[in-house]
Amino acid sequence: MPSREIDLRSQLGAYQARNERERDHLERMKELCNSVADPFARRAFAPGHFTASAFILSPDRAELLLILHGKLGRWLQPGGHVDPADPDLVAAARREVHEEVGLVELELEEPGPFDLDVHDIPARKDEASHQHFDVRYLFRARTREVTAASDAKDARWVPLAQIDEQLADASVARVVEKLRARAAERAATLRLHATAPGSTPPKPG
Repeated sequence: MPSREIDLRSQLGAYQARNERERDHLERMKELCNSVADPFARRAFAPGHFTASAFILSPDRAELLLILHGKLGRWLQPGGHVDPADPDLVAAARREVHEEVGLVELELEEPGPFDLDVHDIPARKDEASHQHFDVRYLFRARTREVTAASDAKDARWVPLAQIDEQLADASVARVVEKLRARAAERAATLRLHATAPGSTPPKPG
């Protein structure tokens, strides 16, 4: 078994689903791994194949980078197919970010996937309708300088407080809720350390 498939299985095995939707997506991903020879093959359309994407926070973690996808016409996170040369899905996500917005210096915020999502992709002239089994990682950028390219028609930093389903895809809005909860937990931890007698507050970065 290829090393990146072993890595994927390990990450899925360690993933803690937060709700019924995530549990369903997780089980469907595990089933795909067990039912096909190559779960990353982009020409496999029944039911589909794995992809990798990146939710990228601004350096101060207050904003999220979204791209206007050229083919789908929606504001989404950068991401896409796993190429044969990608050693793992994190590398695939980093490559897609570089191709679509030019960012290279990214800090991985969580050791494994931040979110999982299975979604429908409509048929096009050279592809049947299928599903993307998207493994999503959370990064923080070291710069705000981005340039839209490849599948991205535009790219912009959007404050987390301003992202909802009217602006972005429903699955993006769902991840934003997780990011807001994460930010609230970080703020509560900082306040707790700040008020503890004799403690040294942790660095916010």
